[in-house]
Amino acid sequence: MRVYIPATVPMLRALVTDREIFPVGATAFAVTPALREAYASGDDEELAEVAMLEAARASLRLLAAASEDAAAASGAEGEPPSRPIYRRAVIAADVAGAKQRPDLDDAVVKLAGPVTYNQIASVHVDLADAEAEVAKAVDVIDAADLGDADAEFVLGDAEDHQLAWYAAQELPFLLDLL
Repeated sequence: MRVYIPATVPMLRALVTDREIFPVGATAFAVTPALREAYASGDDEELAEVAMLEAARASLRLLAAASEDAAAASGAEGEPPSRPIYRRAVIAADVAGAKQRPDLDDAVVKLAGPVTYNQIASVHVDLADAEAEVAKAVDVIDAADLGDADAEFVLGDAEDHQLAWYAAQELPFLLDLL
């Protein structure tokens, strides 16, 4: 099954180093039977795009959590915090054993274990021109989830940016450029 794993740039760096990734909460997104039922029309490619967009939105939530952690740590002694990279990231991988999470959204699946580097089909990351909108979206993701129309508008500005596609073998080179 093709799954879409929300990530951040630091998570991608860890993936290259460790050669595997275990998503937060074992959560990923996929074209599930429930997602197919939720859409009256749409082929597998269109539904895969929906699942990937859900993963990209989850990436915003990971960025928001990382931003909060960095803010909390900024008062601690040690190295000054580095500038966060506000880019959504999604890892597309082919895995076995993913189980649908009917208690969550239609595209959510729980992975059985870590995803190895050789299971990765592609990586999708925002380009530099999306960073300003993504940073704004990180600040309002919770409000958007709670139905704030203004926050949803800001979120839409970030989601208007297409994620760039990279082959798995290109990931180390991409990270060197960031």
